[in-house]
Amino acid sequence: MAALADCHPVRPEDAEGLLALARELEIDLVVVGPEAPLVAGLADHLRHAGIKVFGPGKEAAQIEGSKSFAKEVMAAAGVPHAGVLAVARTPCVVKADGIAAGKGVWICETQEELDSALRAAAALGDHTVIEELLSGPELSVFALVAGADLLPLPSARDYSRVGDGDTGPNTGGMGCFSPVPGAPDLVDSLLRPVVEELARRGAPFVGCLYGGAILTDEGPRILEYNCRFGDPEAQVILPRLDADLLDLLHQAATGSLGGVAAAELREPCVSVVVASGGYPETPQVGRPIAGIEAAGAVGGVTVFHAGTAEEEGTLVATGGRVLNVTATGADFAEARRRAYSAVDLIHLEGSMHRTDIALAANDVEHVHA
Repeated sequence: MAALADCHPVRPEDAEGLLALARELEIDLVVVGPEAPLVAGLADHLRHAGIKVFGPGKEAAQIEGSKSFAKEVMAAAGVPHAGVLAVARTPCVVKADGIAAGKGVWICETQEELDSALRAAAALGDHTVIEELLSGPELSVFALVAGADLLPLPSARDYSRVGDGDTGPNTGGMGCFSPVPGAPDLVDSLLRPVVEELARRGAPFVGCLYGGAILTDEGPRILEYNCRFGDPEAQVILPRLDADLLDLLHQAATGSLGGVAAAELREPCVSVVVASGGYPETPQVGRPIAGIEAAGAVGGVTVFHAGTAEEEGTLVATGGRVLNVTATGADFAEARRRAYSAVDLIHLEGSMHRTDIALAANDVEHVHA
């Protein structure tokens, strides 16, 4: 960010500090990216002070902030979703009720996995939600929302498990691709009813609404909602938009997306996450990173920083997911080749990444209506 903009030392949870900064800089639009300040009500605080904000208020943000609230809204809106189990039994999915940076979900197929998941969820201190385990390809569905107006964005598929072949624990995302060949249009069936239900409850949604869907044999169902752009989905969706992103966000923040079109580029996009060794349980931080400039020089490649900092002139890893290496190409094969060629140029001791991102992207069998 420092290479592109002026950074200021204000924490995202410091609402008063951010308000003071926005006034000092005469900011016209605030875009709130992370979920935690949205759930805490940062957007409300800024709006009450007369500042335009892209991001939902506290009540609407509970669609991500509380799994139990989301279930209640889904049921009222008539959106098909994973059912809640009265008793924890395998197979099932255990979810921490609150936000957990994408890591509060455990797939449990054995009793040992269930016992471990219940302990991990309890350690987070939140109420625990137990869901039925659904089977089918997953799909990320996005729309920009301004009250009653929804503007669909391109589809994407995220790889949430840490290892190749969807093995290992859930993470915040190990890679992504867009578009998803053969993906059905689910905005009107899975996103719009929830937006309308939130408005009925006096909590109109303004911002980006993301639905994590699964395409079962019985039809599409929602697994969860996020109240902001997903990561790494944003890294493959936004580069494909043939539109002025700032204008789209400003129009959403000012209350109208009517007649706006976000033209989708034809070139597919693939993003591979480079993570620190030990992620997601115990990521190794503080290690130097080299080769980013060489990676970014590969045609069609952009390297997005996710968990880095500069210390005494050296770039170091500061988190679990360190970099998103993103590439466009004439087809998925070219985008993959570019992305992985760039990954190979990056050196971070002990780092890890999945090697199968978008490997089956052209196989339409992995998506069905």
